[in-house]
Amino acid sequence: MVLLPEVKKAISMLESAGFEAYAVGGCVRDSLLGKNPTDYDVTTSALPEEMKIVFKNERFIETGIKHGTLTVIIDSYPIEITTFRIDKDYSDNRHPLAVEFTRSLREDLARRDFTVNALAYNDKTGIIDVFGGISDLEHGIIRCVGEPDKRFSEDGLRIMRALRFSSVLGFKIEEKTALSLYKNRELLNNISAERLSSELIKLLCGKNAAKVLVEHVDVLSVLVPELSVLKGFDQHHFRHYLDALEHTAAVLENVPPKPVLRLAALFHDIAKPLCQSFDENKTAHYYGHSSLGAKLAEEIMTRLKFDNETRKSVCELILHHEDRFEASPKPIKHLLGKIGPEAYENLLLLMQADDLGKRPEYQEPQSFFERYRKIAAEIIEKEECFSLKNLAVNGTDLIDIQVPPGPEMGKILSVLLEKVIEEELPNDKNSLLAFAKTIYQNKTGVM
Repeated sequence: MVLLPEVKKAISMLESAGFEAYAVGGCVRDSLLGKNPTDYDVTTSALPEEMKIVFKNERFIETGIKHGTLTVIIDSYPIEITTFRIDKDYSDNRHPLAVEFTRSLREDLARRDFTVNALAYNDKTGIIDVFGGISDLEHGIIRCVGEPDKRFSEDGLRIMRALRFSSVLGFKIEEKTALSLYKNRELLNNISAERLSSELIKLLCGKNAAKVLVEHVDVLSVLVPELSVLKGFDQHHFRHYLDALEHTAAVLENVPPKPVLRLAALFHDIAKPLCQSFDENKTAHYYGHSSLGAKLAEEIMTRLKFDNETRKSVCELILHHEDRFEASPKPIKHLLGKIGPEAYENLLLLMQADDLGKRPEYQEPQSFFERYRKIAAEIIEKEECFSLKNLAVNGTDLIDIQVPPGPEMGKILSVLLEKVIEEELPNDKNSLLAFAKTIYQNKTGVM
């Protein structure tokens, strides 16, 4: 394992003062997996006041001094350094009531969540593996340190972290740990929505997200109860061979790992069980499931405290994911104007993934979606008009011809845009203003 020079310096300073110090946790795990760690944590036998003396000539921040953590800035690089500690009883399934500092690295590692995160390293001793973390890394296993029930009761968020690591690393959750996940799943109700949504996004963007969703939907349903009804839900349609949950997992797997797309995939058919109806041939139909799905997704994401922009983008994709329109410039311009180029590409990706979740004989060829991409790309490249932003006139121009600001002005601009997209008017300022003047004077087509 190769440590950053700044981390080596911090460890060396602590060791020179007579203390033990090690890189610990995720940075060791990721290094052993051949990844570049995004940040480094250091654990030490030095007490907080002793650390302050060691780093008296460096800038430091008392990040969590009560719990033994100092953030030391070494050559502009921040490193969290924490005293070896033992966590005392937990009152809220999240935070220890108190911590007890210890001089024992083993005791510190014993309080950590999973064996793959209970690894320590410095250049003198090499890897210290007390709980079999290296073996679990080699075999692709997520296993709690010690008793899973105890680990999860200490911190309910560890339930989501187990699922997240399984998804991101592609690891299997060890049987005893998996049983404990299910047994203790209601502890997730004690965790803040912000922390849950953060873990959910990381999980969804992992390479193993589809498998985790199917295998652990009963746990994830604590966050999103609406997912539970997808499990085993027969779609009763000749184009589908998967139940609603399996289909959702297939769509999830086939969209790129972008948060907006993965969330849209997760929720795109969330309303199907509520919209199912049957025709005379006993074939199921799901009229309105896109619009109701967008509404349910908005409620779910609001509950989980996702930001407004994410909610809007996800719901927009769900609302339009069943849209069918011609592969020709006019309808594509209308859609580009409605949702924008980025959302248009995301919509195609979602539609394509949705298609891949159906029976192979009913899937569209790759060229089908590429045609839609090509037309949109040509429209954008040629700077053709598809939105008010591209229109040759704006509100200021309409004020110049005596159209007052307000709803009527907005209606006139929308009519002008429609006429340009439908090629009934050129995107020319004089032509558009002349037509706008006529509309306003006659008060037709805008009321």
